Amino acid sequence: MKTIVLNQPGELHLTSRDVDEVLSDNEALVRIHRIGICGTDYHAYRGKQPFFSYPRVLGHELGAEVVALGKSVDTKQLDIGNKVAVEPYLNCGHCQACQNGKSNCCENLKVMGVHTDGGMCEYVKIPANKLHHSAQLGYEQLALVETLGIGAHAVQRAQVSANDIVLVIGAGPIGLSVIQFAKIQNAQVAVMDFSTQRLEFAKQAMHTDYSITATTEFNTNDLRKALGGKLPTVVFDATGNSQSMMKAFSYLAFGGKLVYVGLFQGDVTFFDPDFHRKEVTLFASRNSLPSDFKNIIQQMESGQINTQAWLTHQAAFEELPSVFETWLNPESHVIKAMVVV
Repeated sequence: MKTIVLNQPGELHLTSRDVDEVLSDNEALVRIHRIGICGTDYHAYRGKQPFFSYPRVLGHELGAEVVALGKSVDTKQLDIGNKVAVEPYLNCGHCQACQNGKSNCCENLKVMGVHTDGGMCEYVKIPANKLHHSAQLGYEQLALVETLGIGAHAVQRAQVSANDIVLVIGAGPIGLSVIQFAKIQNAQVAVMDFSTQRLEFAKQAMHTDYSITATTEFNTNDLRKALGGKLPTVVFDATGNSQSMMKAFSYLAFGGKLVYVGLFQGDVTFFDPDFHRKEVTLFASRNSLPSDFKNIIQQMESGQINTQAWLTHQAAFEELPSVFETWLNPESHVIKAMVVV
């Protein structure tokens, strides 16, 4: 089968591998039809992805078709020919987190395309319970479910409601996924980014209430003016930038919540008296849960989520090694690139 391998930073290579068709009782073999490209893939390509080793087959945003099933898989729940979104979080099922229903932060978690080979190939084996079926959605929509799950989980962590003023820092795909679900909760949503193009996209596609162009001098007083005299009750930082993440503490209203959706390799520091004076609640948000996948598919099927605007760039599988680097250029204005297998 055709496979693309990231041999080392900056080197994607198209090769061929055998298909392993031997399935355990609870496994499925799927044919990959669409692969979404995300920040993790770009970081890995640049050599800046934590917990990563080379060579690696990337790809964890997948729209796929079931082609074979292990003998113990319930065909009433999943059958050959089904179109599926792939939940790429391979949890152990035995650790304390898994036992407490927090499989997204399993102590032994392996994410496809990061800790183990992913779906940048024609066929892949995966536990059948990691496949989420839809009779209505196409492969491109199903490949977007994992990205949307990051935002859905973060918004659920913060228990966003219609009473909240939400600030999302960073209008890349993860920030946009947060905006999507904050708007579903009927919150007022402000978005901050250095890119006016991304701010305009968020306004047009996601109907954000406030657009704030980030500058190095921007401060709390500027934010209060932009929001009509108030500060956000919930701040989501989706930048993965250390300075932005630490500055986000200052943007919160008293009694507010700060959610780190992005991450960086380093330490976070804050001024403890202000942290206590405001009674800040600080959350990390990692991956998403099986229930998030199911809910997102239902919301997409019902029309609550329109994914069409997300898909700005596309390439055939064989073209990816030559076009991938062009998507790293900010002037390409990529929101979400999709690979057709």
